[in-house]
Amino acid sequence: MAKMLAARLHALGEPMSVDTIDVPTPRPTDVLVRVKACGIVPNMANVINNWPTWYPHQPLPKLPAIFGLDPAGVVEAVGEAVLSTKPGDRVYVSPLRSCGSCQVCRGGELSRCRYFTLNGYFSTSRDGQRIFDLYPYGGFCEYMTAPQHSIVNIPDTMTFEQAGKLGYIGTSYGALKHAAAGPGQVALIDGITGTLGVASTLLALASGVSKVLGTGRNEELLKRVKELAPDRIEVMRLGEGSTGAWAKSRTGGEGADFVISALGAKAPVETMLDSMQGVRRGGKVVNVGGVSDRLPVDVKWLMDEQVQLIGSNWFTTAQGQEVADMVATGALDLSYLITKPFPLSNVNEAISGRATDSDGGFSNYVVTP
Repeated sequence: MAKMLAARLHALGEPMSVDTIDVPTPRPTDVLVRVKACGIVPNMANVINNWPTWYPHQPLPKLPAIFGLDPAGVVEAVGEAVLSTKPGDRVYVSPLRSCGSCQVCRGGELSRCRYFTLNGYFSTSRDGQRIFDLYPYGGFCEYMTAPQHSIVNIPDTMTFEQAGKLGYIGTSYGALKHAAAGPGQVALIDGITGTLGVASTLLALASGVSKVLGTGRNEELLKRVKELAPDRIEVMRLGEGSTGAWAKSRTGGEGADFVISALGAKAPVETMLDSMQGVRRGGKVVNVGGVSDRLPVDVKWLMDEQVQLIGSNWFTTAQGQEVADMVATGALDLSYLITKPFPLSNVNEAISGRATDSDGGFSNYVVTP
């Protein structure tokens, strides 16, 4: 059988090793993709070192395992039952995996499946190993198989390195869909300088949102975000006052039409509680980043104000295709990304570097097998 190189994690807390393994063979409804780039998520170092302690209910694959959440590349071969995708296609591979046959999967809502698993990352199901067994290849390898429904076709104007960021960009887009973002609205993005925050900002502007209010802790990064659209973006540094009060003051006392909470998983819960107070009556609060503790919600306030609190964890492949089409038409410009590529042999350096990078949501670390 043909061989390939793959970076595999053999033990938690230890560096990955680059091993020689067999190139996989696609099943009838699978595609085989030659990986050109795979994005490195900001918390990958925490996942392979601390995740089992932080989130024991969201298991990692059995080791040794190939990680890599956001692969992009060229279709090398397709299974006999694949009709639309063909060899030579430039694609992004969504890592969302599910059982494919339960009621929500048949309805196209794969992220609601009890087997919801992010390939090359972690599962939300204690039975997620069954999914990892079916699709054991993340993006830190030269070739990978994936189900045909996970394929997003990318335009020639999108580099493979930029496509390696589509997971986080798509996740932001999914959150904006939950918020029903559209023309004439005001958005409040809590954590605007992070990976999800910057992407949410650009996508909100591309969706016609009139104004984006954003908060963050890094003053230099806040300035860089505002420079993306100085006339439509206003920013405030966290710690300089109440986010909710600030948002109300910038909207004539009404509040933002929706809040995107894009904070990190270890952010203080008080920050999100404050930003929630910046939404208008009947508005929506979409959490896409997570916070460190349980959220003590005043449900009477939710009732009285008719505010919707929504959790958003990924995006559909169709939504991923919409993002790619926005790039194709020029509605979404990904030139803001500062790409920092690493060969597969330097995967450990890339993961540790991403964890300490100072460019926030502008940074784009990728492995290029």
